[in-house]
Amino acid sequence: MPSSAPRTSSPVLALPPGYRLVSLRESGDAFAHACRIGRESGAGTLVSVGRFDVLEFAVVLEPEEPLVSARRGFFAGMVALVDALASFAPPERPITFTWPGTVHFNDARIGGARLGWPEDCPEEEVPDFLVFGAMLLASPVGHRDTGLLPEVTFLEEEGFDPQEHGSIVESFARHLLVAFDLWNEQGFEVVASKYLAHLSVDAGEARRGLDTNGDLLVHREGMPARVPLLGPLQDATWLDRKTGLPRLVGL
Repeated sequence: MPSSAPRTSSPVLALPPGYRLVSLRESGDAFAHACRIGRESGAGTLVSVGRFDVLEFAVVLEPEEPLVSARRGFFAGMVALVDALASFAPPERPITFTWPGTVHFNDARIGGARLGWPEDCPEEEVPDFLVFGAMLLASPVGHRDTGLLPEVTFLEEEGFDPQEHGSIVESFARHLLVAFDLWNEQGFEVVASKYLAHLSVDAGEARRGLDTNGDLLVHREGMPARVPLLGPLQDATWLDRKTGLPRLVGL
């Protein structure tokens, strides 16, 4: 690891075989760090940040297809994320997505996920790596009145045990392996259907699917429409660029 990398704390997560943990202190940025080390560290490197207010981690993936279609790995990450949350969530609390990576829990925004890749990689070439990163609001530390934040919620307020945050990351790592196994054995459509089952539905939508480049295909009142993946994925509107944390108000 380069000498300029953030200081790391001792690994505390029990990850499945094939993963390598990099633990950053509170000031670290899991997504940015994983993108920096993606080429050298290789697939399965999982970067986790030790902080109390936000649950933050990122994992390096090693695709085997051109970038234009490899971005679909994002949906495998989203499926693994929702499955990990569901494993620890109180019963009957819905988990939904707003296209493509905003995560809602119990009808309130709780964070989101994004995807990184080498900036110099052409669309038709296989990228050296991809990085799936997720960030969820964990605790309303520093917010005296969460009633002033009606658009968002926090894991702590939804009944998640703060002591289980590490277990959520461990569960994500296991479910990610399952998602890619399903993809390899049964095809991408299995992963797509699991993702779409949690995607918010607009009025008039009759049928939806994911194209080979990850675009959302929607049929409204018999008319097909395409919603691009690339632009919204890069925008990550759930993220406050000034603070580097999930947005608390507005979108």
